[in-house]
Amino acid sequence: MTTTPIDDVTKIHRRYSLTLINPSSFYHSLIISIIIVTLLVGITNIYYFNEKQDIVFGLIKVIAALLVTQYVDSRFTKNKEYSKSIHMSLFGNALWLLTIISGLVSANIFDKIATITYIIEGMFLFSSFRIGIFTTTLGLDIKKSWIVCFIQPMAMFFALVPNNWWVYILEDITAIIYGLTFLAIATTWSILTDRAGRPYMRSTHELIQAYLSSISKNDPHEVESIIEKQSKKATVSTSQLRLYEGRDEFRLILPEIHPGPYNPIGGSNIPYLIYKNMKSSAMIMHSVSDHSLNLPSKQEVGKYLENLNENTILSAGTKCTEPAVTQINKARTTGFIFDNVAILFLSLSPYGSEDFPSSIKNKLEAFSKNCNLESVLIIDCHNAMGKKISVEDENDLLESAKKNLVALINKEKYVFEFGYANSDNMNLQTTDLGCSGISILCLSINAKKYFVGWADSNNMENGVREKIVNKFIENGYNLLEICTSDTHYTTRSVRNKNGYYQFGAITNYTDIERWYLQIAKNALIKTKTSAFFEILQNKTEVKVMGSTIYKKYSKAVDNSIIITKIFLVLSTGFFFFTMIH
Repeated sequence: MTTTPIDDVTKIHRRYSLTLINPSSFYHSLIISIIIVTLLVGITNIYYFNEKQDIVFGLIKVIAALLVTQYVDSRFTKNKEYSKSIHMSLFGNALWLLTIISGLVSANIFDKIATITYIIEGMFLFSSFRIGIFTTTLGLDIKKSWIVCFIQPMAMFFALVPNNWWVYILEDITAIIYGLTFLAIATTWSILTDRAGRPYMRSTHELIQAYLSSISKNDPHEVESIIEKQSKKATVSTSQLRLYEGRDEFRLILPEIHPGPYNPIGGSNIPYLIYKNMKSSAMIMHSVSDHSLNLPSKQEVGKYLENLNENTILSAGTKCTEPAVTQINKARTTGFIFDNVAILFLSLSPYGSEDFPSSIKNKLEAFSKNCNLESVLIIDCHNAMGKKISVEDENDLLESAKKNLVALINKEKYVFEFGYANSDNMNLQTTDLGCSGISILCLSINAKKYFVGWADSNNMENGVREKIVNKFIENGYNLLEICTSDTHYTTRSVRNKNGYYQFGAITNYTDIERWYLQIAKNALIKTKTSAFFEILQNKTEVKVMGSTIYKKYSKAVDNSIIITKIFLVLSTGFFFFTMIH
């Protein structure tokens, strides 16, 4: 099988797991820190100072120093975030504990005495780690980081070490040299990683801090300010299939813009905002587009929504074809033609893939012109999880869509009826669904009923579509397809490698089947009289992120990771050197 290269967005997304290293709650970090400190006090008193009787008193002093300095640390952070100082404390103390345990192991292996050198070295290693955290994520420059990096380690050291041992700090030249070396490594690493994105990005650390602020405080302003400065103006189109009869109206909306880049930045919740703009009687589909068409800020989202109702009518009428379904290997296309405009639903479910490339859209639009069609609206159903589409699947998808268009052209057109229903009154509260919930469109064509399902979600668990389709068949219904909006909105912080919960990852399949059947019955009840359609198109000038911004960010992240790996190897090597000397 032919593989395709990894794109910049995928590269960035793969680094998302790095943000999940911290425990999910600062309470967990606090508890683990206290456990580590307890071990630290116990081991040093028993094996280094031989003062077992002072363990309890020593523990009280060290824990007091820990708690006080955690709060003091938070006052120096950019956003005064107490939780981040606790997470930092956890990992710093873990390094200190690792150092003194390694010292004991080394002393045992090489028949040496476990001296205070290892405790002093651990304190310096703790301080060095704090330089890295303060500069990269907490918003301090190198100079300030050097000042505050010693606050917690030194306070805990003097609480941990008996008074009569303090004199050895200045006398232990070896430990001081080791410590200064670690501090120099951390400082150099910090400077180089901050410059990793140059010349395109002034400060990598600034971007990291803005990102962390956006996800921890739900504050998009810093990130949006950075992104919007590098975004470019573009004219984006939005196509609509409007069905109406009397007061009843439904819109199938195909925005060229792409949801994202991530919650709560820019157009991450754009499907719901469009949904509400259309009075909750719409399905906002995923077009064949990618993250280069993300809106970078709430301001640009506002511009887009303001102009959304200024449309040109491309076609109108009362007739459409029955659907055609074409399957080639994994690729499936479902299509209709309204007057002289085709609507195609493309899917690889249950196998799935990432966003379909724009080349598919370009080739099908050219093919549709050769078929004398006015236009073709191409929907990426986005209804199964998968990797970047392979060349074979892309070719099958194109062939499937072309055959579908040919089949549709030869079909007779009929007057149609429609009915639409959504979950707005069902109070569906689940973290794998966006604010718009789910909905069903029923089309009655030539006395036959066809259903199209939709979910305001970021993709679907593989196989969910097939389970629902089979359930509909059992009840005598023909569910053609289920699509998702690819919303990037989340109701709460998501701690998995994807950064979101696909529909069906949390919600029980049986509940999903029941919900869709109930809504389908409601849509069927509303399907009564013949209707009209309009194909609408809107063009709006807004700023979009473009593809180059992802290349810049991907390059900065990759360079930072490479630098980090080099310095990690260097630090680890030097650490082992200190253990054997």
